[in-house]
Amino acid sequence: MNLPNKLTLVRIALIPLLVASFYIDTTCKGLIAAGIFVLAYITDMLDGYIARKRNLITDFGKFMDPIADKLLTACALVFMLAKGMFVPIFGEVFVFVTIAREFIISGLRLVAACNGDVIAAGSLGKLKTVLQFITLTFILVDGYVLPELIKNIVDCTLISITAIVTLWSMIDYFWKSRHICLNSK
Repeated sequence: MNLPNKLTLVRIALIPLLVASFYIDTTCKGLIAAGIFVLAYITDMLDGYIARKRNLITDFGKFMDPIADKLLTACALVFMLAKGMFVPIFGEVFVFVTIAREFIISGLRLVAACNGDVIAAGSLGKLKTVLQFITLTFILVDGYVLPELIKNIVDCTLISITAIVTLWSMIDYFWKSRHICLNSK
C-alpha cells in the first residue's frame, strides 16, 4: 500500500476521533474538533499531491479518497448540527444541500461508471471542498473569538456562499455530463 492510500486510511481513522471530540466534557471541544478536522483535511491535500506528483494513483485511491472525504464532511456536518453549532435554519439547509449534493453526484458517477465513463473532479467541485473546509473550521472555532452577533452574521454569510457554490458545482457536474444522463441505459 502506497503513502497516498495510507493517508486516506489515516483520514478515515480520524473520523471516530472527530466524533469523540464532540462529546469531550470541556469548553474547548470545538477547538479540539477543529484540530482533528484540519489534520484530516491536510491528509486529503497531501495524499492527492503525493499521488499526482509521484504517479502513485491507484484504483483503491480513486475509490476510497472521495469516500473518505464524504465521510469526514458528513460526519462533521451531522455532529455540528446535532450539537447546535449552526445558526438555525441556515445550518439545517446547509447540511441538507451538502449531503444531498454528495449523494446525487455519487449516483451520477455510478451511472457514468456503468457506461464506461469517468467523471473527474472539476474546479467547482474543488472550490466547494475548500469552502466547506473553511466554513466548517471557522464555525468550529469562531465562538471562541467572536461575539455572538458577529459570529452569527459571519456564519450565515459563509454558509450561504458555500451552499451556493455546492449547488452550482452540482449543476456544473450535470451540465458537463448531460450526455451520460441522456444516453444511459
